[in-house]
Amino acid sequence: MRRELYLSLLMDRGTGGPVIVASYKGGTSIEDVAESTPEAIMKMPIASMNDGPTDAQVEELALFLGFDTPEGMAKIAATANSLYKMFLSTDATLIEVNPLAETPEGDVFVCDAKINFDDNAEFRQADIFAQRDVAQEDVREVEAAKWDLNYIGLDGDIGCMVNGAGLAMATLDIIKLHGGSPANFLDVGGGATEKQVQAAFKILNSDEKVRAILVNIFGGIVDTSMIAEGIVGAAKSIGLRKPLIVRLQGTNVVNAKKVMEKASDEVRVIMVDDLDEAAQKAVKVANIVS
Repeated sequence: MRRELYLSLLMDRGTGGPVIVASYKGGTSIEDVAESTPEAIMKMPIASMNDGPTDAQVEELALFLGFDTPEGMAKIAATANSLYKMFLSTDATLIEVNPLAETPEGDVFVCDAKINFDDNAEFRQADIFAQRDVAQEDVREVEAAKWDLNYIGLDGDIGCMVNGAGLAMATLDIIKLHGGSPANFLDVGGGATEKQVQAAFKILNSDEKVRAILVNIFGGIVDTSMIAEGIVGAAKSIGLRKPLIVRLQGTNVVNAKKVMEKASDEVRVIMVDDLDEAAQKAVKVANIVS
């Protein structure tokens, strides 16, 4: 290779559509390039998603990457247009080529690539999704996906079950603030069902690193009494022995608390109204159990 370049296509919320990101400093982490030499990166929004980059945009891309001959421009144009055709036809959210290499003879090759596909397009891209190898993935994340749960394993010892990504991040932050360490990010979503809650508990309970479980649910769309029923049902069915701290607020919370109180003889749970207090108790309990 004479030169290593970087070229990617991705969906960008900021511009509301696809963008091309390119750099003449390929073969290394693009994050490092952005930090040390941001002028070496070009970001080019694509105005028409269906039509792709215009001829003028492709020419601008070629010149930025150092291709100033008709032959070089033609090769970059062919590469960029082919990648965009693939991007569109496969419902990709990211195609990242790093490096895109130029040989001493002036040829252009895609040497390595990372591709992400839109999960919502699985029904259109059955052949692609059929190649998924779950053996390469975290078994907890695979199981969570079966129940439409958003799960990401972390390194701590406090299991977290919440509804909504924003609330999940706030819960992780407040646990850290009080000296604890989250074991996961588990978002049951705004439309959680009792069965989903039970599935979430089974995943949390199966994690040997988890020493305490903090449930933080705010009922806007979701009925907290249904969440409470799911907690009680899951705790009974799996014989939950790990300490459980529950904070429920919002829709139907009075009935939710009654459900939890009624099951207090069978399910050992610490009920807390305040999130700050709930996080403190979870951290304290986890430290005692450890």
